[in-house]
Amino acid sequence: MDTLIKNGVFALRDELVSGDLRIEAGVIQDLGRAITPKPGQKVFDARGALIAPGLVDIHVHLREPGFTAKETIKSGSLAAARGGFTTICAMPNLSPAPETPALFKEQTMRNQKDGIVHVLQYAPITLGLRSEELTEMPALAQAGAFAFTNDGVGVQTAGVMYQAMKRAAALGKAIVAHTEDDSLLFGVMHEGQKNKVLGLPGILSVAESSQIARDVLLAEATGVHYHVCHVSAKESVAVIRAAKQAGIRVTAEVTPHHLLLNEEDIPRDHGFWKMNPPLRGKADQEALIAGLLDGTIDCIATDHAPHTAAEKEQSMRKAAFGIVGSETAFSLLYTKFVKTKIFTLGQLLHWLSSAPSDLFGLDRGRLVLGKPADLAVFDLAQEDTIDPAKFLSKGRNTPFGGKAVYGRTLATFVGGRQVYGGE
Repeated sequence: MDTLIKNGVFALRDELVSGDLRIEAGVIQDLGRAITPKPGQKVFDARGALIAPGLVDIHVHLREPGFTAKETIKSGSLAAARGGFTTICAMPNLSPAPETPALFKEQTMRNQKDGIVHVLQYAPITLGLRSEELTEMPALAQAGAFAFTNDGVGVQTAGVMYQAMKRAAALGKAIVAHTEDDSLLFGVMHEGQKNKVLGLPGILSVAESSQIARDVLLAEATGVHYHVCHVSAKESVAVIRAAKQAGIRVTAEVTPHHLLLNEEDIPRDHGFWKMNPPLRGKADQEALIAGLLDGTIDCIATDHAPHTAAEKEQSMRKAAFGIVGSETAFSLLYTKFVKTKIFTLGQLLHWLSSAPSDLFGLDRGRLVLGKPADLAVFDLAQEDTIDPAKFLSKGRNTPFGGKAVYGRTLATFVGGRQVYGGE
């Protein structure tokens, strides 16, 4: 666990500055230039690669227990490490869901036993995720719940959400919302132009934005930290922006795929293009990018959602929702937005590390002397090709296979221990 990383570069004030980093006893002991190795100390030669804070993903699906054909804690956390993530926050849509203190403690033990990176666990808002009966939120918070969410399902009743927000606010925990009004949900892709070309039923943007509009008023009434998952629609961005301007405590995330793609990019009816929320129109994509740049949207989270090949290799009418993202997020975003100067490298690292940490009061996402050495090393110079066959995730369900990218992860360190070391 004592390692000297030599000949790297750091992103400081959007400039790359050469330097070294020394890890001792699992923490960062020295940052500077021309640091001399100590006798017997391991040396990792970064060869001009970027030394970055370990990325933080506040939205992943690890599928264990209940759905281990799709993913396990070990495979999902290995995938995260391969993508440069050192902390991930796992959603509770499992079987059984960690909805009681006993089940939550069991899940935490699994995460600690098999997690290759730090795994923080969400607890459900309601029993079974679809019921209107609240979980034992105080006991779950005491057991270590990161926050409360029914991700994958929108809380349909305003009264239930109001009571959940009151309890979460009293506990100092966030309500993290998958916003979706079931009465407006009846499609498999965005209700726009491409669904008509493909002959597929559409999902209305208002299914998402109408529930956000309801919830921000409930958040104002309760004072809770209300965080919106995977924002996809321009109307949602507008509602969140207005809520922030009104002083309501609302934060939001956007996925890489919603920043990178829109409905026009869908070439055919295939399950790899089915995700929830769906890829929306070009105007929605532009609104998401603008919202990230102006601070309406606070951070980027992958919504890593692995599925089996059988679930995805079919029409969108029958395929499962979701794509994987842990192993491709940084490289795709760096290539698309930083190399084209739409984002700076500093902005991208902030949205993937310090911003999500700050939103939830985590002491992570920065390279700081005396702090745990959670970091990643990225090759910004060499072109690479996304090859799903090389994924460490069990899921291969990505529309980005064959994409040329920069920013491959060379190494990932968690608490000073190298947990991924390239291919």
